[in-house]
Amino acid sequence: MTHASDMHNGRLSLSKDGLPDWLDPVVHAVETVEPLQLSRFLPPANGAGRQSAVLILFGEGECGPELLLMERASSLRSHAGQPSFPGGALDPEDGDPKADGPLRAALREAEEETGLDPRGVQLFGVLPALYIPVSGFVVTPVLGWWREPTPVGVVDPNETARVFTVPVADLTDPANRATTAHPSGHRGPAFLVESALVWGFTAGVIDRLLHYSGWERPWDREKQVPLDWRA
Repeated sequence: MTHASDMHNGRLSLSKDGLPDWLDPVVHAVETVEPLQLSRFLPPANGAGRQSAVLILFGEGECGPELLLMERASSLRSHAGQPSFPGGALDPEDGDPKADGPLRAALREAEEETGLDPRGVQLFGVLPALYIPVSGFVVTPVLGWWREPTPVGVVDPNETARVFTVPVADLTDPANRATTAHPSGHRGPAFLVESALVWGFTAGVIDRLLHYSGWERPWDREKQVPLDWRA
């Protein structure tokens, strides 16, 4: 397994070689989407915000294409119990945030949080950086293909409650879609999958990826669920 460690001039690189055909719409969306099509919250023009990255990892499971997600530990001070992509802040050793720093951070955090072997991950795209006002993070979503899956699970129970995959078919199922009100009062998309409510930044990115990849199915945008929803 060499994909995640493929380098050019010492830098991690993106590659679309050998991706499955079903990822073509995602690749096209990543290459053409504009920042404001993803979110109205963009990085501050003055450069403020803590640089971070998340890994949006597509795999192929028994039910077809799937996404890797994790659930934050309920004891955390921020985002407690919230499903999310693996990811976190860039460390100095990750390198330049404007170069391959986000790629390194996304893989490093995913390994630390889920135990996956990054060598089995082929990174193929990067979305425009987005901003999370409540935390002050500038987040770069990095997309990968789980070419050679490895076992995953909770590495540190103090940080992560569980690690799970969600079939894309479940994410596009109108019965699993809703909106929810954020603490700020802003309403945003949500997904009711794997006994979890996926909302906030993670749900927003998934929603836009499904839309611009052409995978979105009509759903009831008037259906609203509370943040304490449980299956």
